[in-house]
Amino acid sequence: MRTSPAASPPMNMPISSPSSPQLTPAISAEARRAADASIRLRRLAWLLDNSIRLPGGFRIGLDGLIGLVPGVGDLLSALLSSYIVIEAARMKVPGSVLLRMVGNIALELGIGLVPLAGDLFDFVFKANMRNMRLIETYLDQPRATRRRSRWQVATALLALAVVVGVVLALVCGLLWLAASALVA
Repeated sequence: MRTSPAASPPMNMPISSPSSPQLTPAISAEARRAADASIRLRRLAWLLDNSIRLPGGFRIGLDGLIGLVPGVGDLLSALLSSYIVIEAARMKVPGSVLLRMVGNIALELGIGLVPLAGDLFDFVFKANMRNMRLIETYLDQPRATRRRSRWQVATALLALAVVVGVVLALVCGLLWLAASALVA
């Protein structure tokens, strides 16, 4: 019987071998710690996002279930997800990638606060698995991941600035209309 890759937590990740002869013992120990941390984080992400199999093969995790608790559920889920970001920072993942990871958590938290639709989004978006893919991609292709992350963070900040500008323009326009109606 075949199992899907999400059926159980992966035990290893694609990373260069820490025992390769060209690495010094200090770098080898550092690479080993990063590999161990990555395995732990992948298990946590799997537990939070994919650990429960539903009929039909769809997988959910504890993150979505915790998010069902009104008020504190989404905040608790965000705190658990933040552990992955903290560990990524300890693994020396660059700021642009960390910002993308925080953005994934913030998006899941923000939309998760909306009753019912937000809870469904929590089950589908899987911010923790996305963040693990970011870490693994960075470890495999640091330069490309850093560059892609910079562009995505810059684009998100620009979009946020545009949204804030439009909202401010609408508020100013409404205030101007209200003031002119009062004067007339």
